[in-house]
Amino acid sequence: MSVRVRRVYEPPEPGDGVRVLVDRLWPRGLSKDAARVDEWPKGLTPSTELRRWYHAGEGSYEEFAGRYEAELDAPEAADLLARLRETASEKDVTLLTASKTPETSHAAVLARLLEAGQR
Repeated sequence: MSVRVRRVYEPPEPGDGVRVLVDRLWPRGLSKDAARVDEWPKGLTPSTELRRWYHAGEGSYEEFAGRYEAELDAPEAADLLARLRETASEKDVTLLTASKTPETSHAAVLARLLEAGQR
């Protein structure tokens, strides 16, 4: 099965599979009907503190990714990640984010972790 990252503002595509919003906040100006989100595991998103730190430009993407992975070790996040891994092992999954640069966002970190879990 495949895991991909897309902006939530892009129109849904037939190959998206399970559409998972991985942002803590609902995307601005987007209706729930238009987003066609299947799951929204808020406990899998970076903490507000980490998100603000990264968006303030205080650290590199690599440092952000390391801190985010450490947050994913917390019990609630680890459980949600395990469930998402199980889904990704059975179906195509598209991680949705409002980030303007999804390739350097937490969604890319999640995608990498999910893909590593499938091997």
